[in-house]
Amino acid sequence: MTDSIVSGAEPTVLGITEIMGLIAHRYPMLLLDRVVAMDSQHAIGLKNVTVNEPCFQGHFPGRPLMPGVLIVEGMAQLAGVWVMREAPPDGDGWLPSLTGIDQARFRRPVVPGDTLRYEISNPKGRRSAALIFWRFDCRASVDGQLVCDATISAAFSRPERT
Repeated sequence: MTDSIVSGAEPTVLGITEIMGLIAHRYPMLLLDRVVAMDSQHAIGLKNVTVNEPCFQGHFPGRPLMPGVLIVEGMAQLAGVWVMREAPPDGDGWLPSLTGIDQARFRRPVVPGDTLRYEISNPKGRRSAALIFWRFDCRASVDGQLVCDATISAAFSRPERT
């Protein structure tokens, strides 16, 4: 863990309350604790991994490892926060859906006590009549070591009204 993270020296751009105001995820599926940087082309978020998270009950007893799918989900949540803060869809009622995980690579395990540093960059968006598509380059690291990288895409759609 870097000293700046331990000391809290990295400025918090968005805390947990602001994050929950932008995305619908809640415990146990909220996998982003704070955002420490954000601009029009990238964002950095942190997740403190603790042993009391539900996934560690079965993954794996005696050797807790954070599932890769949850690491990817955390990166996707940071991308969702970026969209809602930097390029929000007009109007209410938009629902995000993960539409693609490309070229994902997992490079080292993540264990309780680690602080995951998610980074998203290079946002590309396009709109159709009923959908807004986004694509991001994503990375996750612990202590400066790459844990996972992937290209993640998502779509925002409006639910059909009946």
